[in-house]
Amino acid sequence: MTDHEVVVVGAGFCGIGAGIRLRDNGIDDFVILEQADDVGGTWRDNTYPGVAVDIASSVYSFSFEMNPGWSRTYAPGHELKAYADHCVAKYGLRPHLRLRRRVLDTCFDEDAHHWVLRVEELDTGRRYELTARFVIAAVGGLTQPKSPDIPGLNGFGGTTMHTARWDHAVDLTGKRVAVIGTGATAVQVVPAIAAEVAHLSVFQRTPIWIVPKPDRTISPVEQRIYRYLPPSQKAMRYLQSSLTETIMVGIRLYYKRLPWANHAVERLSLAHLRRQVPDPELRAKLTPHYGFWCKRPTYSNEYWRAFNRDNVTLVTDAIQRITKTGIRTADGRLHKVDALILATGFKVFEIGNTPPFPVYGSGGVELGRYWQDKRCQAYLGVSVPRFPNAFLMLGPYGLTGGSWFQLVENQSLHAIRVIKEARRRAATRVEVRQDVHDRYFDQVQRRQRGTVFFNHNCGGANSYFFDHHGDAPFLRPGLAVEAWWDAHTFDLDNYDYRNFSSSVVHRISPTRR
Repeated sequence: MTDHEVVVVGAGFCGIGAGIRLRDNGIDDFVILEQADDVGGTWRDNTYPGVAVDIASSVYSFSFEMNPGWSRTYAPGHELKAYADHCVAKYGLRPHLRLRRRVLDTCFDEDAHHWVLRVEELDTGRRYELTARFVIAAVGGLTQPKSPDIPGLNGFGGTTMHTARWDHAVDLTGKRVAVIGTGATAVQVVPAIAAEVAHLSVFQRTPIWIVPKPDRTISPVEQRIYRYLPPSQKAMRYLQSSLTETIMVGIRLYYKRLPWANHAVERLSLAHLRRQVPDPELRAKLTPHYGFWCKRPTYSNEYWRAFNRDNVTLVTDAIQRITKTGIRTADGRLHKVDALILATGFKVFEIGNTPPFPVYGSGGVELGRYWQDKRCQAYLGVSVPRFPNAFLMLGPYGLTGGSWFQLVENQSLHAIRVIKEARRRAATRVEVRQDVHDRYFDQVQRRQRGTVFFNHNCGGANSYFFDHHGDAPFLRPGLAVEAWWDAHTFDLDNYDYRNFSSSVVHRISPTRR
């Protein structure tokens, strides 16, 4: 006896999107497990000062549930959290939610053709097993904060907090503050707190590429137009999607064929830097020496300008260690600070993060270890051989880079199509064919040769796009329209469908009507 047809793990936008797709397709026997006490994922956890989307709000949302009420082109984080709550309420997902439930591990039962999940109720400590015919791993990628490996970090005597675990009880007013890290999060935090602290020291290992941010307030009149004339917002979404796809995907994907496009954006960024930072010595320190898109770029009109303030210092000397009172750098100087802010990002394709619990497939193969040993790979970023009845929302080479929501809609559709086909064929075990999976992985590797990642001095970028194999599995080398087409049209016979009575070497043919 199986408890549920589907278990979704994670209640961020991946889990919300999967839940909506399941309900829309008449698959009602599902639960969504979430270890936190609320939904929203990234936008529940990240509440640091200045947090906002860096993809236009009209694109960073479901295509079927556009929000006419965004306050800005790039909405602040609390509006994304409210949007998540709205989607959960409108699409009736609350009864399916199981909050404060942490998945400890999951194992495929080859006799019963279902997954066995060991779950812990965090409020009571009770542990139990939950079974599901299918599992959708909707755990996201930027969920597990990564602390820097710096000697003495745990011995610091002041306040220490990671940006993804911001402590709003801490008042930074008038304090000496250090921000470690200069990625996309620091770009938002630094200008947001610079005016209130006594002194801000920003410790930079690798500078970041930044382009001007075309942000503006969306007026009540425009919001009303969007509300009562939805095609107007669809048109804006299309325009912003095209711009995002060009900057965030096209120049990365086609670098070898169109290097001038990448270089044109680099010139735009450097011109932006010259306008914002008049001091040539400071500007040189802020200038990246790797190719645009080797590391995640971002938009900002305020970050570079913050370094013109008298109370903000950019530190580029390597950190030697952290002491009880501050940070000692390689030049021997001790930078005394009262608070450490770790803007050091997240674990991505590392054991213990994607997914953040062991997943044991057919023959006891563990997914994280498989990727660690065999390279990160998954058919269309969704399915891996030897892991039947399991679907990944963020698998290797799944995200195009244009918008997270494109990933959510494509991958959830992919999973639903396979689940419905399994229903139609009365199949209890579904697994992507090895030859299909291998062809896709070979195609990905061929395409990667033309991207910016392997042609534009990415070695010094210190980028989470790259894993320990030297691959760049976070992003798919393809355009959003191709990912959309693949999700809608991939051949369902790319999967093996079996039931308890069928031979392990023969697929079940579709039922003829």
